[in-house]
Amino acid sequence: MKLAAMSRRDSRIAAVLLLLVTLLLAYFVLLHWWFVAPLQQIRSEMSDLRDTQSRYAAAIAEKPALQQRLATLGAGQAASNAFLSTDDPNTAAADLMQRVVDVVAARAGSGRCTVSQKMPLPSPAAAPGEPYRKAAVSISLSCDIEPLATVMQALEQGTPYLFIDDLSIYRNPVAAREGGATPLEVQFTLSGYVRPPRAQPATPVATAMTAGEAR
Repeated sequence: MKLAAMSRRDSRIAAVLLLLVTLLLAYFVLLHWWFVAPLQQIRSEMSDLRDTQSRYAAAIAEKPALQQRLATLGAGQAASNAFLSTDDPNTAAADLMQRVVDVVAARAGSGRCTVSQKMPLPSPAAAPGEPYRKAAVSISLSCDIEPLATVMQALEQGTPYLFIDDLSIYRNPVAAREGGATPLEVQFTLSGYVRPPRAQPATPVATAMTAGEAR
């Protein structure tokens, strides 16, 4: 009798365990993988979206301050010595030619160096996305090596920022056949950026006309 009772109890325990395993399998097969797991994934994605939204909201909130800082930097750049002293390319080209003459004259003591030709060039077209205009001149020099090096260094390393392109250096063969030390013939293009024009405030007359047209 005792062994029979133990067998029934064990059978009940086994039946309960089997039921639990069946329910667990049914949960994973019928519920978890079809409903719970997708909901958990959606919850995780929503959490990531909320974090992304928070970052974008913080960036948008900082936009006015960033715009003001960019405007301040732009104003400081426009007022810096990096640009030529005028916003007119023709006047800037004349200033460039005079600058070359002054630099060459300041270094004439270190050897022979003269400006043999100087002429303005058409203002180069601004590259796509480039907000500044250039002024350019063509320069021809007749220089010894030492003053030529100092002149080039003074032009490229000073302010305003200038750029030397299309550099050509050669020795005049006719003068070389005549004997003696002959200077180098140098040709190059010198360019710089003109100062951006300042925005002019609207006059009362123009404002009134605009308001009248709007009405």
